Amino acid sequence: MKRFMSFLLVSVMMVGLLAACGSSTPTTAPATSAPTTAPTTAADATAAPTAATTDATAEATAEATAAATTAPTTGGMVATGDITLWHAYSTGGSEDATLTTLIENAKTAFPDANITVLQVPFDQVFSKFENDVATGSGPDLFLAPNDSLGDLARKNLLADLDAYKANLTNIGPAGVAGMSVDGKLYGIPESYKAVALYYNKSTIATPPTTTDELLQMVKDGKKLVLNQSAYHNFGFFQAFGASLFTADKACGLTNGGGEAFKYLQDLKAAGATFLTDGPSADAAFREGKADMIINGPWVLADYQKDLGENLAVAPMPAGPKGPAGPLTGVDGFYVNINSQNVEGAVALAMYLTNTESQKLYTEQAGHVPTDINVVPTDALVLGFSQAASTGYARPQDKELGNFWTPVGDALTKALDGGEEATKAITDACAAMDLANGK
Repeated sequence: MKRFMSFLLVSVMMVGLLAACGSSTPTTAPATSAPTTAPTTAADATAAPTAATTDATAEATAEATAAATTAPTTGGMVATGDITLWHAYSTGGSEDATLTTLIENAKTAFPDANITVLQVPFDQVFSKFENDVATGSGPDLFLAPNDSLGDLARKNLLADLDAYKANLTNIGPAGVAGMSVDGKLYGIPESYKAVALYYNKSTIATPPTTTDELLQMVKDGKKLVLNQSAYHNFGFFQAFGASLFTADKACGLTNGGGEAFKYLQDLKAAGATFLTDGPSADAAFREGKADMIINGPWVLADYQKDLGENLAVAPMPAGPKGPAGPLTGVDGFYVNINSQNVEGAVALAMYLTNTESQKLYTEQAGHVPTDINVVPTDALVLGFSQAASTGYARPQDKELGNFWTPVGDALTKALDGGEEATKAITDACAAMDLANGK
C-alpha cells in the first residue's frame, strides 16, 4: 500500500506539472482517464519544421553551445577530480554526438576535472554496471533510463542524492519523481522517454487518431511495421482499459489486456508487419517500405536523415477506453555508491542537465526535456511531448521486473502462435502474480 500511495503521489505531481507547463511533460494517466489537454501548439505538432523554425533551431543551438561552454549552471557546484561516465548511446548516433559535444563543453567549464567516458552496448550496460558495482568498482556516473532504478536502489548500488534535490531548480516535478525511489532521489533527471507514432507524410496525409482508424488504414493498404515487444505496444493496454497493476500490485491486465492483444492480432491479420528485430523495423520505415512505425525519440534524428520534411510524429492512437498510455520513463545520471568523488560526479551531472545542455539535447538529439525552461522549437519533438502527456509513468516497484517475460511471451503466443488473446494475457498475469507472490 505504501508503494501504491507513492505511485499516486507521483501521478498528482505529474498532473500538476502538466497544468504548469501546458501539457509538455508526462502524466500518470489512469487506464480509463480522458485525454489530457493537448499543448497549445498541438495543431503544429506533426508539421514539418519551416525554414523559420530551422533558422530558430540553429540559432538556439548555437546560443546554447556558447552558453554551455561559458556559463555552467550547476547550483553553485564545481566538478573537480577524476570522474568516469558510462552511457549506452549508439555509437555515431545523434545522442552520442550530442553527449560528446557536452562533455567537451564540460571539460572547458571544469578544467580541474578529469572526465573519462565509456560507451557500453545497451544490452550489456545494466548487467555490467550491476556486476562491477557489486564488486566494488564501476564508473562514478551512469547515464541510463530509469528502467532498473528501483532495483539498483534496493540493491544498495546507487548513492543517495537526496541532499542535492534542492539544487534541481530547473527540473520539473515529474522528472524528480522519475529519478526517486520511495521518496529519495537517486538520479539527476535529463529527459522523458515515451514512444509515439512516426509516419511518412508523403504517403499519410493525416495520422490516425483512434485504433479503429489505424486498423482501417492498414486494411486499406497502408504499411505499418511494429516492434513485437511488450514495451513498444504497452500503450495499447491503457487504450483498451487495462491497468498494469491493481491497488495491491497484482497484475491488472486481465481487464482490457485481452482486447489489446486481440487488436494487435487484428492489425497483423489486416497486413501489419511485426518484427522482433528492431533495426530491421527501423530500416523498413527509413527506406520507405513502411508508412508508419511506433518508436521513441531516441531515433528521431536518425529518421530525419532519411525522411527529412516527410517525417512526422503523432501520439499513439486512442482506443475505446481512452488515450494510449505508452510507458513513460525518465533518463538521467546515477552515481555509483562506490564513487570516491560523489560531489564532482553530481556537479558534472547537473552541468549536463542544466538548461543550456538540455537545449542541445532537445535540438540535436530530439530529447523531450525535463527542464521546465526548455520549450522544444521542433514540431517533431513537440509531438513526442504531446505523446508523453498521456503516458503511464514507469513505476519503480519491484513487481515490474516480473512483467516483461510473461507478457512478452504471451505476445509471441498471440501473434505467432495464434493463441486466443484473452487466454494469452490471463496466463501471463497468472505467471506474473506467481513470480511476485500475489
